[in-house]
Amino acid sequence: MDVQTLRQRLQHEPETLSHKLQASHFVAAQQKLDTALTWQAMADDHVIVTPDSSFYPPLLHEIDDAPTVLFCKGDVQSLLRPAIAIVGSRDASRNGLQQAYDFASQLAAAGLTIVSGMAAGIDGAAHQGCLAAGGNTLGILGTGVEQIYPRRHKQLFIDVRQQGCLVSEFWPDVKPFAGNFPKRNRIISGIALGTLLIEARRKSGSLITARLASEQGREVFAIPGNVLAGDHQGCHDLIKNGAKLVEDLADIIEELPPLLQAHLESLAIEPHLANQDSSELPFSRLLASVGYETTALDVVVEHSGITLDLVLEQLLELELQGWVAAVPGGYVRLKRS
Repeated sequence: MDVQTLRQRLQHEPETLSHKLQASHFVAAQQKLDTALTWQAMADDHVIVTPDSSFYPPLLHEIDDAPTVLFCKGDVQSLLRPAIAIVGSRDASRNGLQQAYDFASQLAAAGLTIVSGMAAGIDGAAHQGCLAAGGNTLGILGTGVEQIYPRRHKQLFIDVRQQGCLVSEFWPDVKPFAGNFPKRNRIISGIALGTLLIEARRKSGSLITARLASEQGREVFAIPGNVLAGDHQGCHDLIKNGAKLVEDLADIIEELPPLLQAHLESLAIEPHLANQDSSELPFSRLLASVGYETTALDVVVEHSGITLDLVLEQLLELELQGWVAAVPGGYVRLKRS
């Protein structure tokens, strides 16, 4: 068929073609709707939440590009509780993982829901810390809720579903796609009162979440680290540009809305957590010789002035008590008091 004949046919059949396209789009939309409703009927804790639903997170209503649908797997009541997001490096250090776990545990114990992206590293540690404290946690996914990614988090997906909620704006069977993960970050920041960054490098994906939180008018918190290490440069940049430097739980609590702050303080949360006197710490002389960055064994021996045999014995005891951890190249200290 030549071009002129084709043009004439299209000119005489525009209405018919338009109707066909509309019908085709309607059928496709109806099929997607049927798929969603079938998924929802599969289990009692499968819930589709839309902006007019009573379970739609209140703070999400305030962002410009709020999701029009959320597929939720778990306790949808978790979407309504005040929350803090914790994000950071996928390739986090032992110290960074411990910080994420500890802050999530403390925030959860204070009654806050912990939000993160179910990724490896800081995300996973934050979810686990919250679960260990008996708190509620929201896993905001860059896949459909029926996809477990990364695969190593299979048990974590099960636990979050039981003690919180898995949430995605993507259809349940959508597989991992690189472009969807930055897109979900606006939900992580948008659903929370503030976002805490731990071990974020420059150009880190978690900095996208921090930028979105700032644009959404939410608090941005960052934990500083060694200025010589590249793991913390993104956090340092945030602090330079106005993010709240965080050393302990009180640094976060005091930035929350007054009514919520008053409620949390009524739970006997101290304004600032006082450090114990070093004399009360186990093996305080040795412990003072182990840094928060990797400290070589010979450095620990030299700084402590203790014999190697006794250093190894005491380090083992400190490791069993959770004060230090053995890492490639030496030991790191995990907590201050």
